[in-house]
Amino acid sequence: MLLPRCTGCGTMQRVVPKGRRSMEKSERRAQILTKARDVFARHGYHAATVDDIVVAAGVARGTFYLYFEDKRAVFAELVDRFVARVHLTIQRIDIEDAGRSVGQQVRGNISRIVALLLNDRAMTKILLTDALGMDTDFDRKLRAVYDEIYQLLADSLKEGQQLGIVAEGDTRVMAWLSGGAMKELLYQCVVGGAADMTADKLADQVFDFLCAGYLRIPS
Repeated sequence: MLLPRCTGCGTMQRVVPKGRRSMEKSERRAQILTKARDVFARHGYHAATVDDIVVAAGVARGTFYLYFEDKRAVFAELVDRFVARVHLTIQRIDIEDAGRSVGQQVRGNISRIVALLLNDRAMTKILLTDALGMDTDFDRKLRAVYDEIYQLLADSLKEGQQLGIVAEGDTRVMAWLSGGAMKELLYQCVVGGAADMTADKLADQVFDFLCAGYLRIPS
């Protein structure tokens, strides 16, 4: 809708509906987050600057600060969203499911996690390659991410023990060993020389590796 800007003035201004304004703000925030992720992946979190982000996003510096206090705030939101996506990929194993075997369900969880990490290579690279010890807030956030993921894995393994599909043992140690192996595997796929590995192929290899270890999948 167009309304006069002032009485006796022929100039017109656009009145943007409130719902549309909210959508535009959401889209702008998402745009800044996406471009910041790419900047962090390209330059590294520590070397990246707010100026790099605003140039990549095509927004004014002032616009950036309408949404985020600093680059740490951007990083924190990127990480929180990423971890939330990891949580959503993991489905509870149902040993009574007549349509899918336990092995198929476990393989499905592995496949979804690997696909998520490989499909968002920029975010995976940030989490795997940026060095600790240079920024206290960054270190705290990154450690919190890994602690949450390891706890999620340990809880899943504990539940697996109760279902009889995971060997007895300290699930924290199992989680650390599994997580460490997965980090190296992903590093080689995202940064190293194994970029041609597909998510399906990796999922098969990870599943076979775990079945030779602590998994006890019924035949």
